[in-house]
Amino acid sequence: MTPGGAGPRRSPPRVPAPAPVLGRSRVPERPEGETLTSDTAVAPQEGNGTGGEYVSRPRLADDVFVHPPISVDAPWIIQRGEHYLRVGADLARLAQAADGTRGHEELAAVLGARWTTAAVDTGVRKLVAAKVFHGGADMHRSAPRRLPRLKVVPPLTVQLTVVHPQRLLSGVLPAMALLGLKRWGVIGALLAAGGLAALAGLGPELSGLLGRPLPLSVYAGVIVAMLVASALHELSHAAVLAYYGGRPSRMGVMLFYLSPAFFCDVSDGWRLSRNEQRVRVSLAGIATQWVIAGSAALAALVPPPGRWQDGLLLFATACYLGGTVNLLPVVRLDGYLALMSHLDIPHLRDRAMADARHRIARLLYGGRYRPELPQLRWAVAFGLACMAAPLFIVIPALGNFASLLQRMGTAGAILMVCASGYLIWLLVRGVVRTAVEARTAGATRWRIALSATAVTAAVVCALLFVRIPCTVAGGYTVRDGGQVELLLPSSVDRSVIHAGTAVHLYRAGLMGRTTTGEAVIGSERSTATTAPLSAFAPVTSTTLSLPAAAYPLITTRPPSDRTGNAQLALGKSTLAHWLYDTYLAPCWR
Repeated sequence: MTPGGAGPRRSPPRVPAPAPVLGRSRVPERPEGETLTSDTAVAPQEGNGTGGEYVSRPRLADDVFVHPPISVDAPWIIQRGEHYLRVGADLARLAQAADGTRGHEELAAVLGARWTTAAVDTGVRKLVAAKVFHGGADMHRSAPRRLPRLKVVPPLTVQLTVVHPQRLLSGVLPAMALLGLKRWGVIGALLAAGGLAALAGLGPELSGLLGRPLPLSVYAGVIVAMLVASALHELSHAAVLAYYGGRPSRMGVMLFYLSPAFFCDVSDGWRLSRNEQRVRVSLAGIATQWVIAGSAALAALVPPPGRWQDGLLLFATACYLGGTVNLLPVVRLDGYLALMSHLDIPHLRDRAMADARHRIARLLYGGRYRPELPQLRWAVAFGLACMAAPLFIVIPALGNFASLLQRMGTAGAILMVCASGYLIWLLVRGVVRTAVEARTAGATRWRIALSATAVTAAVVCALLFVRIPCTVAGGYTVRDGGQVELLLPSSVDRSVIHAGTAVHLYRAGLMGRTTTGEAVIGSERSTATTAPLSAFAPVTSTTLSLPAAAYPLITTRPPSDRTGNAQLALGKSTLAHWLYDTYLAPCWR
């Protein structure tokens, strides 16, 4: 598809697709594409180009490749590193012809009668501004840069490339081509629905499972199975992209907001024309995850109650929940990529958040702002949801795991500080960015200062005057002589422990708990001891122990379990004191 007389084209070696090309699909795993001109051919414009640097003999930058359409209705794509630019056919031909040896007049002659020197100048300036061409007089040709195996993606993602998924698809694509995506989709839907029916039938077993401690071997098996399911999730993105004719570039492991996960870069999906196919690539991982969950839930019907059934039920529940969370469009996950592909709007989330910040800035500071997404009536609401997503995701998670982390001593306290500090950083960054944008939009300094002072005063009043209940998390154990002891980790402030304080004893699971007894503290004097891990975490292991302080308890209702979790109610305190005592003080106690 190289135009006649257009000169050599720099592009990466093509790897033949091991399955028939039936279309194309999806958007990238993390990066997003852009439109440099339009999705259709752009006719050359007369007149002098503006907006970019003049380069007398342009050539492609070392990490830039020109990809022709992979089907009749697909766009031309210019790849710059891991960024994909949609361009018109004429601009793509100009990029192909620019090899560093031709000036603007020569390029116009090579490209044909429709081109003039002024039109070439306009196109070159656009491509230089987009960093497609080398700029200025720097014409030294260095070796093309290879993508690093280790990549940091702000704010909190680190990716390590392990394998190129094309090598893993030789056995998958023939099976996909045998039945086609629609038939496989029907089979997968039946498995996922059957698994949900199985979970409903095993509802009592599942409820009991989530409300009691489990052996470490069950947790270990579920973690290993989740890692395998995550790898298959990412590989399915690559398989569907390759099925439609694209080329998945890399696959590996990453830390995503401090959580281990797998990734698969399918940015090549920007070369595909039909939005619905890109949506299918985006949702392929979630579909695979739900199929795996359904299969595990159906398998849980076979074994009798015990560790195998517990592990299968827990794994199926985790897969269903993981796929559902992945479907949320307000986080840069598969659901968001599917929405962006459906709308065909690159950088949808960033632009929606910009509109939301502008709305907030206009209300607080004034000023005039140009909307990023005027075609979407719900852009501001979506942007606000995206801005609040970390709060709604991290804060409930902290609430669920705060007591568990408190029982883990200093290490758990440091994890809580890291998560809380990240939330505070997000809030501060958003406030500062909104103020800067307001000033750029014409807001006056006095109004920005007045609004910032009012917001700060409201936060300070909330910290000083809002009172919330305070609790201390720990564990308990029943000694051989029948004495019940309260076990507290070293991170707990012992000055708040007083004789007569009520203690709630309970059995805890991953997502529920059951009261097992009631007691009061018998003495403020503690003794150093070791506590079984089962007193601090929802596990049944008694071989692992942690250092703890033991207080004698007087039971008003003896516990039914020999070991379990405990919680002390300490009344109410201000929000500022509660935040300090819960998230900061445990680090140095």
